[in-house]
Amino acid sequence: MAAREAREAREAREARDGRGGRSRGFKVAGLALAGALLLGSAAAGWVYWHLNGNITAVDIDGALGDDRPARPATAPSGSPAAAPVPTGALNLLVLGSDSRTGEGNQELGGGDSGGARSDTAMVVHLDAGRTAATVVSIPRDTLVDRPSCPLESGGSTREASGAMFNTAYELGGPVCAVKTVESLTGVRMDHYIEIDFSGFAKLVDALGGVTVTTDVDIDDDKSHLHLDAGTHHLDGTEALGLARTRYGLAGGSDLARIGLQQNLVKALLEQIAATDLLTDPPRLYQVADAVTGSLTTDTGLDSLGELTSLGRSLGGLAADDVHTVTMPVDPAPWDPNRVVAREPDARDLWESLR
Repeated sequence: MAAREAREAREAREARDGRGGRSRGFKVAGLALAGALLLGSAAAGWVYWHLNGNITAVDIDGALGDDRPARPATAPSGSPAAAPVPTGALNLLVLGSDSRTGEGNQELGGGDSGGARSDTAMVVHLDAGRTAATVVSIPRDTLVDRPSCPLESGGSTREASGAMFNTAYELGGPVCAVKTVESLTGVRMDHYIEIDFSGFAKLVDALGGVTVTTDVDIDDDKSHLHLDAGTHHLDGTEALGLARTRYGLAGGSDLARIGLQQNLVKALLEQIAATDLLTDPPRLYQVADAVTGSLTTDTGLDSLGELTSLGRSLGGLAADDVHTVTMPVDPAPWDPNRVVAREPDARDLWESLR
């Protein structure tokens, strides 16, 4: 009897130990899983904080106030559940800045550190529904009536007649660039996006390069680009050289350079579409870090959430749906090295985007 009781007590202890072992095992596994989730959440939080902090913002609406073209009337988009992402027409001013500041920018072609200019200017019009877009390039050598612009330090710039378009950014930064574009076009810029030299190069590298085709040989020491006519896969530095080159083209024309820039934009869109970033988190982070780290926006796009919302709204936009044009221009009668808007063609183009 005693032996049986002893055996039953031993079996009970073993059973308890087994259950206890399994229970402890489940607890350890649960704690490990909770720890992994916690670390994952912390990492995700750090990534969001880091990318969000990368973005530089300018309060253009606050600086310009109501002295701007009116926003077009839009129909209500319905409840948030019915319209989870924006779908209305949108106009964005996109500038490529040849910033002279920062070691990365200087290595990629920045001269002295005395300022920056808008090397590339494009008005991007997204049609209602966001399934088609028109990209209008404004030649930087265009002579315009530059309005007076408020300065962040106080005061304002002087009005100027027959000023080069890219001097607006040079003198008054993003606020003056937006105001000058709105004065030239009569179109309200809903948002402002600027990317600098090093950011563009890093973006191309993060995407694994970009493939472009040129119809002519390019031999430009200033942009450090030397290419035979044909198809080439370019890294970030080479793609930046392509965007900047002009002296290696016939006549050193800014209009010829714009054609290369427009082809490069389409090639980038195709490369982004061909790169499945969602299945490659490290590359997705590289792309996001490259973009946000060199980005200046208006305060309506100064967070990762707002940029993500804009990106999601473009999910139905393919590269073939992006139409690129250049603002119609003629040589300036008093300066063959400058251009002026050709009327009424330019006015008709801008009217179509309102």
